[in-house]
Amino acid sequence: MSKRETYEARTEELITPILERMHFELVDVEYVKEGGTWYLRAYIDKEGGITVNDCEAVAREMNEILDREDFVEDSYVFEVSSPGLGRPLKKEKDYVRSMGKEIEIRTYRAINREKEFYGILSAYDESTVTIETENGEKMTFEKPDIALIRLAFDF
Repeated sequence: MSKRETYEARTEELITPILERMHFELVDVEYVKEGGTWYLRAYIDKEGGITVNDCEAVAREMNEILDREDFVEDSYVFEVSSPGLGRPLKKEKDYVRSMGKEIEIRTYRAINREKEFYGILSAYDESTVTIETENGEKMTFEKPDIALIRLAFDF
């Protein structure tokens, strides 16, 4: 397991009891370097959406635990955030929640000269995702071929 994966897994372990007590859901944890600074981020959600105050309450509690556990070698900034509208589907529960909804899929390579596809999520398993397009066509994508998959949203 890489250092990044270890930090993310340990953070998930430590933050889960806090979120369960507050009835929040952990969407994702990431450890990334941006502009020379390392960030350890937890993305959380709840029915009806997460607020700044929710993020602040979780961050306050989690910062104490991170200071005590001190398992991240590098200096970093810890953030708690809402996943936002454009959050990617990553985990099983994301797919379950998105069944029957319109999603956007972007592929690494063009398929029939297209790299962006929209349709209703109709099926998925550990290796594929199937959508039904506007014209009723079913399209199945291999997960390794998908650069991005998320709920489609109109403005």
